[in-house]
Formats: sequence, structure tokens, C-alpha cells
Amino acid sequence: MDLRKLKTLIDLVSESGISELEVNEGEDRVRIVNAGSPAPAGQVVYANPAPVQALQAAPAAAPTVSAPAAEEAPAETGFVARSPMVGTFYRAPNPESPDFVKVGDTVKVGQTLCIIEAMKLLNEIESEQAGVIKQILCENGQGVEFDQPLFIIA
Repeated sequence: MDLRKLKTLIDLVSESGISELEVNEGEDRVRIVNAGSPAPAGQVVYANPAPVQALQAAPAAAPTVSAPAAEEAPAETGFVARSPMVGTFYRAPNPESPDFVKVGDTVKVGQTLCIIEAMKLLNEIESEQAGVIKQILCENGQGVEFDQPLFIIA
């Protein structure tokens, strides 16, 4: 692979904030992992307090907002598989194929759960924990954010 192309890919990974990129070109295969990704961690820290501040700023809206939160509490408990990147969530490799997993399926560590398309690249998201899929929290074709819950595995 051309050195200039490799440098471009490295710059792309560092600027975009994605955690890793894998490119196959003929027999060449390159995998770039962004080990020092402080930007996504900062986004997570600031993403959670914002709704709390909004609730404090508008106390009249607090009862309406807290009612749906109470409904979400009885949701399934277990390991939460989260999105490692921003992109589009797909449950199957293509529209004609069956879904990677369905509610009730048993999964192993490393088994593909879904695909997230980011910057025209399809990234297979693998299970980090073995168990049974209790809940799928995203719809097919839905946009997802970094660290957004995708699956609950118990």
C-alpha cells in the first residue's frame, strides 16, 4: 500500500474520532486503531449532564419528562452492548439476509451482533460478553451515536 495513502488513513482516523479502521486492498490489509481517543470520552462526560441541566432550567417540564423515565426503569437488566462509533445501525449484512441476532438468541464473545456504517465503511460490532439477547434497542437503518446502547445481553 502506498505510504501517502496510509498517512491519509491515519489522519482520517485521528480527526474523525472513530476507534478503529480496517482496509483491505488486494492482498494488503491495514488496521488502524486509535488507542489515544480522548475526544469520545469527553463527549460521553458532557453528553449526560446536559439533559439534567435542561430539567433544572425548566422545572415545569420536569414531571412530563420524568414519567417516561419511570417507564424505562423496568427494562431488562444485564450487560449493555454500546455503539463504539457514530453511524447507521444495521441488523443484517444486507436487506435479503437474516438478522445477525434476534431477541432470545444465545451469543458468544466475538459473535457479530450488527453492523454500523460509518464514512462508507461497514463495521461489524461483536459481542463483548456471552449470554442471551434480551432487548434490541435500535431499529434497522437508524442513526446511532457514540456510546449509545444497542443491545441488552443477560
